[in-house]
Amino acid sequence: MITAEQSEKLRAWFAERLPVDVYESLVSVTVDREEITVVGAVPASESVKEFRERTREQRVEVAREAEELYRRKVAWGVKSGEETVLFTHLAVPVMTRLRQSERQVLDTLVAGGVARSRADALAWCVRLVGENADEWLRELRESLDKVRQVRAQGPDIQKSRPE
Repeated sequence: MITAEQSEKLRAWFAERLPVDVYESLVSVTVDREEITVVGAVPASESVKEFRERTREQRVEVAREAEELYRRKVAWGVKSGEETVLFTHLAVPVMTRLRQSERQVLDTLVAGGVARSRADALAWCVRLVGENADEWLRELRESLDKVRQVRAQGPDIQKSRPE
């Protein structure tokens, strides 16, 4: 996870490099360990397909530069009205160990037709928590930013260690 300050710098970096006619406005720039996702608003008169075709070369050029600089893949998306559509984004595998009661939850979702597999069921659960705990997750991220700030103000542990 990155700090709010780093996130703002990243957003500014993309805002500076994206030609003015790519997006109507830059909605968000989100980052994790693997990927940077850039979402912008498109005019109501333009479809997602039209946007992708019109801006492909410009986005590829900016993505190449960002991927080299930040060592993460760049994904793109658009916000059109209330709908957000992501494209060229990653689906990253993760490993986890689950106890039987947790596996039974996933298996019930599969058996009930909510998900095609345990992996799909786990992704469904994560999306559900994300949608229903937005405020709590936002507060947690802000708290983590504060922890990083306090750590940065503390003593340099590397310098204080005896050799």
